[in-house]
Amino acid sequence: MLAKTETVALIGTEAHLVQVEVDVGAGVPRFSIVGLPTTTVREAEQRTRSALESSGLRWPRQRMVANLAPGGLRKDGTHFDVPLALGIAAADKRISQEPLDGWIAIGELALDGAVRPVRGTLAAALACRAEGRRGLICPAANAAEAALVEDIEVIAVTDLRQCIDFFKGRWVPPELSRAWEPKPFGGEDMADVRGQAMAKRAMEIAAAGGHNLLMLGPPGAGKTMLARTLPGILPAMTLEESLEVTSVYSVAGMLAENPGLIRHRAFRMPHQHVSLAGLIGGGVGLARPGEVSLAHASIEICS
Repeated sequence: MLAKTETVALIGTEAHLVQVEVDVGAGVPRFSIVGLPTTTVREAEQRTRSALESSGLRWPRQRMVANLAPGGLRKDGTHFDVPLALGIAAADKRISQEPLDGWIAIGELALDGAVRPVRGTLAAALACRAEGRRGLICPAANAAEAALVEDIEVIAVTDLRQCIDFFKGRWVPPELSRAWEPKPFGGEDMADVRGQAMAKRAMEIAAAGGHNLLMLGPPGAGKTMLARTLPGILPAMTLEESLEVTSVYSVAGMLAENPGLIRHRAFRMPHQHVSLAGLIGGGVGLARPGEVSLAHASIEICS
């Protein structure tokens, strides 16, 4: 039997919709994942097998093929575990296909069935809204992050059993609070700077007009100190800018401890020996956000 679920693939700072097709049929028992998966995605077989059995569902002793479409889009990450498990359960007739329609699922599975947090949850929620899907199934640890996006339902699950029971109509998830508190501004205040009248005037002009700024002077003249005060005099971020910046930090995995909406412009100061990948993004496999992306709508100082 063929079953379909949906998830996302993280490409750079954006999430792209991915359809997970799982077919359980006759043949030698084997599980194959196709559709340009990386090693991380292929390893989902072992995690998914143990999680299903720990959740009271059997692992089908048949030939299984999981196709991640579109096939030309590279897939990386452990967030494919939950949609694969749901697809296997639906293809094995443990849950119905109809309740799965319209939902995007993400999450990493532990061997005991627990759902672990993943990066890029906010980007997945934004893609869910953009594609007109009903809602997002995500780890409970990422729920506050996903709840920042309005007009979609967010179902926070702590284990695979809850996820299965939700689609069977046996479990009603608690309502999530969409109230958020802006992160406090922790930058320097230009009012504390004594002197440097000409430099402060130049910074005010640059902030008002959105210009680049070059400061020259000997070490200890106060260039870095002044640069740290620049975010405090910039215009407040719009809601759309806040969502974009928070999404970039989510994809970079930098919202785990404080998942609130970023409302203040960041100050990034990469090391003078930063690598090219660390500065503009990239790395082995799929590209990750670099310092330039992390300074989106914010301030970056280069020495």
